[in-house]
Amino acid sequence: MRESPFKPPSVLYRRRRTRLLVLIAALLASLVLVLGFWVGQQAAYSGMGVDSELYREMQRELPAARERAQALAQELEVQRTRNEVDRKALEIVRSDIARQKEQISGLEEGLRFYRSLMAPGEIAQGLSLRDIELIARTDPGRYAFRIVAQQEALKHQMLKGELYVEVFGIQGGERKVYPLAELSDDLDKGGVPLRFRYFQAIEGELLIPDGFQPEGINAVASATTPRKAEVREQYSWRVQEKFTHVGR
Repeated sequence: MRESPFKPPSVLYRRRRTRLLVLIAALLASLVLVLGFWVGQQAAYSGMGVDSELYREMQRELPAARERAQALAQELEVQRTRNEVDRKALEIVRSDIARQKEQISGLEEGLRFYRSLMAPGEIAQGLSLRDIELIARTDPGRYAFRIVAQQEALKHQMLKGELYVEVFGIQGGERKVYPLAELSDDLDKGGVPLRFRYFQAIEGELLIPDGFQPEGINAVASATTPRKAEVREQYSWRVQEKFTHVGR
């Protein structure tokens, strides 16, 4: 006999009741899990002595605090960059001031030089030599030199004479002297002819021999007209960065 497709009411009721109980059980289990998590979190907060509301508030404020810290770090970096720019600008200004002072000093020296020529005053009149100037070139042992002979007088007449210069130092443990004309291709052998009314600048380059350590320079200037005179000077070997305005 084939089973009837219609179920008795009692069977349908039992099946529906079973499904409902399963759903209720699942819901209760979920509620228990949630409640257990919340109770455990509260217990953990309480066990650590932390106020749960304060903790949550701190959690909410943390991102904003991180953003403020990042903004402050960026501002600090900007200020550091500005300070670095200001420092470099200050160094440039100081360098410019130093150059200006050096230029002013050179101009003042040049003015004193020309003033001594035009109005000697208390300066001894006659033939004289100024300090010899030396500037190092890029090639080792090569130097540019300038020697200025001048005439200080109330009335300047043509001066004629001769200048002899030598470089002294140590070579091979012994004292050695070289005539400047042997070290420089810009000078003729022997003395340098002098012919001027106010001053004469002798310029050129010299090359120091290998193993020679210069210590100083001897210079002798003599005049035959307008009157006989002789000047002897000794200078230490002193190298500078550039020539002054004297004799320019």
